[in-house]
Amino acid sequence: MDRPLNETRSVCCYCGTGCGVIIQSAGDRIVGVRGDPDHPANFGKLCAKGNTLHLAAVRTGRATVPILRESRAVLPAPTSWDYALDVAAERFAAIIREHGPDAVAFYVSGQLLTEDYYVFNKLARALVGTNNIDSNSRLCMSSAVAAYKATLGSDAVPCCYEDIELADLLLIAGSNTAYAHPIVFRRIEAAKEKRPDLKIVVVDPRRTDTAAAADLHLALAPGADALLYSAMLHVLLWEGLTDPAFIAQHTEGFNALRSQLAELTPGAVAAACGVRAEDIVAAARMFGQAKAPLSFWCQGLNQSIHGTANGAALIHLHLATGKIGRPGMGPFSLTGQPNAMGGRETGTMANLLPGHRNLADPADRAELARLWNVPALPEKPGKTAIELFDALTNGDIKAIWIACTNPAQSLPDLAKVKTALTHAKFVVVQDAWGDTETAAFADLLLPAATWGEKDGTVTNSERRISRVRAAVPPPGAARADWRIARDFALRLDEKLGAGRTAQFAFDSPAEVYAEYVRTTVGRDLDIHELSHAVLDARGPTQWPTGAARLYTDHRFAFPDGKARFIPIDTQLTAETPDARHPFRLLTGRLRDQWHGMSRTGRIPRLYSHEPEPRIEIHPADLQRRGWIDGQLMRVKSRRGEIVLPIAASEEVRPGQAFVAMHWGRRSLSHDGVNALTIPVCDPVSKQPELKHAALRIEPAVLPWRMRVLRSPGLSAEAHEKVIEWRARLAPLLEGFDYAALTLDGRERPLVALRVAAAEPLAIERIEQIADALEMPEGVCLTYRDPAKRVIKRARIDDERLTGILLAGEDLAGNWLRAAMKEGVPIDALRRWLFAPRAEPPVASAAPRRVICNCLDVSEADIQREIAAGADLPALQERLKCGTSCGACVQEIKQLLGKR
Repeated sequence: MDRPLNETRSVCCYCGTGCGVIIQSAGDRIVGVRGDPDHPANFGKLCAKGNTLHLAAVRTGRATVPILRESRAVLPAPTSWDYALDVAAERFAAIIREHGPDAVAFYVSGQLLTEDYYVFNKLARALVGTNNIDSNSRLCMSSAVAAYKATLGSDAVPCCYEDIELADLLLIAGSNTAYAHPIVFRRIEAAKEKRPDLKIVVVDPRRTDTAAAADLHLALAPGADALLYSAMLHVLLWEGLTDPAFIAQHTEGFNALRSQLAELTPGAVAAACGVRAEDIVAAARMFGQAKAPLSFWCQGLNQSIHGTANGAALIHLHLATGKIGRPGMGPFSLTGQPNAMGGRETGTMANLLPGHRNLADPADRAELARLWNVPALPEKPGKTAIELFDALTNGDIKAIWIACTNPAQSLPDLAKVKTALTHAKFVVVQDAWGDTETAAFADLLLPAATWGEKDGTVTNSERRISRVRAAVPPPGAARADWRIARDFALRLDEKLGAGRTAQFAFDSPAEVYAEYVRTTVGRDLDIHELSHAVLDARGPTQWPTGAARLYTDHRFAFPDGKARFIPIDTQLTAETPDARHPFRLLTGRLRDQWHGMSRTGRIPRLYSHEPEPRIEIHPADLQRRGWIDGQLMRVKSRRGEIVLPIAASEEVRPGQAFVAMHWGRRSLSHDGVNALTIPVCDPVSKQPELKHAALRIEPAVLPWRMRVLRSPGLSAEAHEKVIEWRARLAPLLEGFDYAALTLDGRERPLVALRVAAAEPLAIERIEQIADALEMPEGVCLTYRDPAKRVIKRARIDDERLTGILLAGEDLAGNWLRAAMKEGVPIDALRRWLFAPRAEPPVASAAPRRVICNCLDVSEADIQREIAAGADLPALQERLKCGTSCGACVQEIKQLLGKR
């Protein structure tokens, strides 16, 4: 008998758009998800990632019991919660007693709920007595925080999503919104369709899908952001497009900035910016003449050695023209993670305190100490993310507690990060997933609840607080993050004898939230009216309660009510190309993957748009050097080396190279792009320059190849099975010259392994891989050519190919992969299974690149209809592509433009 289907309203756990979702569950399993039509962030729309959230609710890879490594000489083993927390408390207490509270640290995440953040922050500061607590939001949004505080006086986004419909100019800077915030971009597309006179200016080194939608694309040289916006401000001044009365009445510091701007003419900066002077002038005029300009920015500005200056220079355009605080206008920082805003609001970063209090302010510290009923709070600045891991390496920090984040994949210069984790005396990793790159370094792994299993709140990019609700219980012994932090705090208090038990007497996330709310009273983000119960009744609510926009009276958050213009750092990047490293690396996101892929990486269909990692360079660079599309290349920076296949892309300029940020050691035999990136930080925000580095690219001589594909076919457990196989293969990647381990498929999902090596693999190692995929020789068709050191093996089930191993020669790998995904009958393939044939023997086995992931529409399908004369509406009617999440619409438009 089928279990009844339950529905639970919650929020998506991916980007900061904050989309409402309705989770469908049966018993203890999540079985479906759809957009919440009543949520004001998305009105029922979801992107491809959000639409497949239920497919990530798998058990393979989950951390379900505490795992403790008693010493590094023994293997980790399961243990009880009581023993695990007692050990953790004793280890932390011993270090604190011997070396002081600053010898321990906490590194948390923008994917935690507000309640989780709050308990961790109170644990670090009110109990341990350290400010060594930072968030992975340091990597994405801390420059935006610093820019808002420096110019407007507070870390508060002054705009809302409704402004998209009210603006007459959109300036999108350093953000591929179409990929990173797809639902926001759907609103942009809808606004443009409704009002064709809406102008869109995009500033981005690459011609992304977002840039392709622009009326004006400024393909900026990496790192020249502050120069560009300063030159635009120069034009606004020169052409009388500023608002002198607003500047005089509502700002300070303009005259000092003006003297700096005198030399920053469009002609003077055009070469450094990599754009034409007339385009800088055009962009400035469009901004200055707009009645309601709205600017968006994201990591492209923030992840820079002058990220704070980048954000401030963009905000200056609004202040100089007085175009802020009214409908349709203002500087809008798009938040990268689902609750990065909540982390900022609860003060869970090394330099912040709850309620937008400043750590450096004695009055703010004293006020919070009274609220927390502790004698005082530590005043010494805490270590920020990069500093924290440096301190682990040099021994200043002995123990670290990492919650809901994966620094062994996401931080720059990963060789340095792994050294830090190895040097630490005690590493606690608190995560829902036990197979992340960071989990491998854990002395103690604590199983945490995750999306669909948690209760609390998050704040999205427009300051809107939404309730997150649990649809199912967490598996095994996994617990909510706030509870783990509370339980540890109670044990640590006992070990330290601090007498702070009452400060952690929380029995529910609602109690945690109620205490957090009290820290906001009288602050700019005052939410004293809100509780879980009120949010349940009222629905998603912006702070200050019900305020769509801030600074409507043009009184800013500084004591005198005036905004500030600040001096601008116009240095470009921390590392520039030279003769040995002539390429400039750009990093960014893929459309259908998320961060380190600990969640999206378990969903086969999300690989359909970009099946494997690669490095993209301009076709002219490929041709000039005689390289071939798909050729394996060694990619080197001054910090590390990786191997990736190369691909031609007109999205980048000559001399540039793009690598997506998502792929790490769960997918590759190396660390991915963060083996190459540089840990140099903005001096104000301490955010690292993850976007840029100098590269050397050269062919990798790896002639021996192997391709392995395995699918369970149409079995009910197919999805879980391919993830299980992938989990078995992942540890076997170690030591390969190059290996890529990915998923693919839809109804017939599969796991795919590609290997390249300088010498043939030992037979024992090939058999190890075959055994992991349940492809023993006894149940497979087998071909051997000892002279050529070739081994081929095929598994057939229910008259379909369900497994193929091609060792020593893999020409047929691409079409065999397509044949397995499509379920081509074995009779059409049998005679060709072991043939060294690059072309498919039957049309149904031809590889297909999927454009519309929601409805499985391929590029070939779309091109066929375009050739028959179809326009966009006809394509949407006939193929339905672009009618679900809409993330593919811009790519379809580009295909239409090429006909």
